[in-house]
Amino acid sequence: MSAVGQVLSVADIEERIAPLRGRLTSHPLYVSMKTRADLRVFLESHVYAVWDFMCLLKSLQQKLTCVDTFWVPTKLPASRRFVNEIVLGEESDEYLGRPISHFEMYLDAMEESGADASRVRALTAGGRLELEGIPEAAAAFVRNTFAVIKRGSVAAQAAAFTFGREDVIPDMFRELVRELNRESSGELDKFVWYLERHIEVDGEDHGPLSLQMVSDLCGEDAGLWEEAADAAEKAIEARIALWDGILRDIQTHQANA
Repeated sequence: MSAVGQVLSVADIEERIAPLRGRLTSHPLYVSMKTRADLRVFLESHVYAVWDFMCLLKSLQQKLTCVDTFWVPTKLPASRRFVNEIVLGEESDEYLGRPISHFEMYLDAMEESGADASRVRALTAGGRLELEGIPEAAAAFVRNTFAVIKRGSVAAQAAAFTFGREDVIPDMFRELVRELNRESSGELDKFVWYLERHIEVDGEDHGPLSLQMVSDLCGEDAGLWEEAADAAEKAIEARIALWDGILRDIQTHQANA
């Protein structure tokens, strides 16, 4: 924890969360996945993190841009542009000339691989946060995301987005997916596209812009900086807990195979 009243910086937050980031990037989940069946278990839980990412993003869009009919320019134009740019790509990207959101693409990838997308489709079709019947670790992850959406400041939401929603899947996992795709003659083409597209759209600009968004929102307010740091920690801890849960599910599936 920082000293009372201390104004932090993004560098301070990065230093604080570094041990958690280390645990995340070296998580044993990645090496535990060896087959397409293991990957399907992963997809059926991870999809909820893909969905609630959009909920967090849309919350930021509501707060940092004007979405009212009576339009007025909002403060922080750089963050306004950044958020709108992210929304454009995530909500209406293009795949083979067809407009599609990354979430919809993920659902297509699940079904292409043989994973069950029915529960997440039911959740989104219902229009309310009904988490019964979904994997326990995924439900806990979504609850954490909606806690910061409903009760967190915009600075806390921006920090959860910036530090907790970066690409956390390492190269070793992407190579595993490519290898499984080669073995299955393209069964995972859409999931490979999803992974590669996120590397591409997260490019060199988005990292600095997201950090600047957090800095602009916190300003010289020590309390907001502490909220942002706490939200960043909780977001990564939630991701580690999700990975722990998926790992347990994979191990159970392997033991029963």
